[in-house]
Amino acid sequence: MNSGRDQTSFRYCFRHMPELTTDRLLLRPVRLSDAREMFTYSCDPEVSRYVLWEPHRSIADTYEAIFELRRQYRRGEPATFAIVLRHERIMIGTIGFMWLNAASRSAEIGYSLSRRYWNCGYMTEALTAVLGFAFQTLHLHRVEAQHDIQNPASGRVMQKAGMRLEGTLRDRLYMKGRFVTVCVYSILQNDLNQEDGHVYL
Repeated sequence: MNSGRDQTSFRYCFRHMPELTTDRLLLRPVRLSDAREMFTYSCDPEVSRYVLWEPHRSIADTYEAIFELRRQYRRGEPATFAIVLRHERIMIGTIGFMWLNAASRSAEIGYSLSRRYWNCGYMTEALTAVLGFAFQTLHLHRVEAQHDIQNPASGRVMQKAGMRLEGTLRDRLYMKGRFVTVCVYSILQNDLNQEDGHVYL
């Protein structure tokens, strides 16, 4: 494998983020016009409770977050999709790549979703689509995700998308004033059904 060539290919993909569609969702690059809808859920402490970022105090925080996402697109860095309801055209969350290692062809995915749309299967739908993009377009070998052990609902999303629990890492992160134990899930390219593009459950 040529990691330099791979890195160039990855940068191109992230600079030109595609649109992914599912039965109910459109996944696309985040836009400045998403600010109002993004702020609606990003100001909710429950949405940010188990993630690295703090609740947005004002829409200015949301604009700054979007500016950073847009800078990542321009730099070709591992990037984030907006999760949009296809028919209503409402942005309800984000999902994207936390990091990507070209040499090992591996990456980590993270996500957040408006509380109004929890327990509707939307995040499983979005995660399955992004895993397809990771394996079929980026040609990754391994994708992982992690969640706070106090947030088992996120683990159920990973399981439903075909990811397997690998283990529990005690006090792996220090976040928001406490040490956080996380559960790590992964899926390999070989776990993907190459014939129909679906993940084996």
